[in-house]
Amino acid sequence: MRAVQITATGGPEVLTVADLPEPEPGPGQVLVAVEAAGVNYVDTYRRGGVYPLQLPAVLGSEGAGRVLSAGPGVEGFEPGQPVAWKEGPGSYAERVLVDAAELVPVPDGVDARTAAAVLLQGLTAHYLATDTFRVTDGTWTLVHAAAGGVGLLLTQVVRLRGGRVLATTSTEEKAEPARAAGAEEVVRYADAATRARELTGGRGVDVVYDGVGKDTFDDSLSALRPRGLLVVHGGSSGQVPPFDVQRLNAAGSLFLTRPTLASYVQDRAELLARTDELFGWVADGRLDVRIDGTYPLEQARGAHEDLEARRTTGKLLLIP
Repeated sequence: MRAVQITATGGPEVLTVADLPEPEPGPGQVLVAVEAAGVNYVDTYRRGGVYPLQLPAVLGSEGAGRVLSAGPGVEGFEPGQPVAWKEGPGSYAERVLVDAAELVPVPDGVDARTAAAVLLQGLTAHYLATDTFRVTDGTWTLVHAAAGGVGLLLTQVVRLRGGRVLATTSTEEKAEPARAAGAEEVVRYADAATRARELTGGRGVDVVYDGVGKDTFDDSLSALRPRGLLVVHGGSSGQVPPFDVQRLNAAGSLFLTRPTLASYVQDRAELLARTDELFGWVADGRLDVRIDGTYPLEQARGAHEDLEARRTTGKLLLIP
């Protein structure tokens, strides 16, 4: 089988396509034919060595496809069944082994590319707006990087729950997808805190969803109402450096959290509950999944370059 492999860490140039033996499913595993693999920022961290891997390694962790065979002890999955997964190491490949506990059924009305594009980022948007902060009617939110994969989905989920969205994007070109997703207003990053105050009569927004990190952290704090919540769920500009927690006190008893998806899908029941609702929104047309680019395995380098250069809106996929 063909797979995108790295033998050393570094920039996008270390991504190469290799011919590897097809894996065999062991106990609790399912062999899947990959129809689409999601490209995510975490893949660039692993490629660069921020998150160490045992080398050589096949990148990727998210995808969708069809079951080929199952290992001992696996029940509930049949050959040909459409499935998706958020955590299947080595997904930049024609075949991948996925733990059965990580596989979720893909319902009718959701194709493989859409399933691969929505699962990881859609689950992130789901938990951010339903649990990290429970958005309800009238909740004011500030969504940074609203034209990105998570941002577009999060904006829509906030609106589905009755919330209101002030969005940030880096360019006017990226502002259009954010507006289409339901943002009431879109501004550049530097204007976010001021506009958040203006829109809320000087009070500030209830919650800031910040996937940018270092470059937006100070303005995110400034945009919040007293006892508001800053949710730092990513760091595309770099990680937030250590800071004096007394700043939270001085700014109005603010709350700060750095969540991760694993804490919000702690068992299979929770994973299925979230994916059922997520796929339901997609199937009935209430959640639009924007796929910005598809690349063959041989162009994985280009996909990483486009992602890191922030040239994209929505999701990038590799197609074996």
